[in-house]
Amino acid sequence: MPSEATMKAAMQAYFDNFNAGDVEAVVGQFAVDATVEDPVGSTVHKGTAEISAAFEAVLKNRPQLTLSAPMRGSHGNAAAMALEAKVGALTIRAIDVMTFDVAGKITSLKAYFGPEDITQGAV
Repeated sequence: MPSEATMKAAMQAYFDNFNAGDVEAVVGQFAVDATVEDPVGSTVHKGTAEISAAFEAVLKNRPQLTLSAPMRGSHGNAAAMALEAKVGALTIRAIDVMTFDVAGKITSLKAYFGPEDITQGAV
């Protein structure tokens, strides 16, 4: 099981790579058989090829993440962060929950947000 520090460091690296628009670095943080469900209830992307395609589509619009609260670890293999994703005038308030393997690779990412968490214009 990864340590809380390992999980938080991996989440910070994900956050930084995402904001840099570095698809290769983001995807490199995931285990080969990882899953991404963003948002929860949508299509689950499984494996490097599907995850890469999903992040290429998202990052081409250059969204920027900001934390709404400190990253949180757990006594298990999961950690979470509350964030805002901004794309132009669009803001999405979400909570991302990630699980990790012993090497600190992301094994799953689930983004929790719904229609009421998406706003247009000044927030």
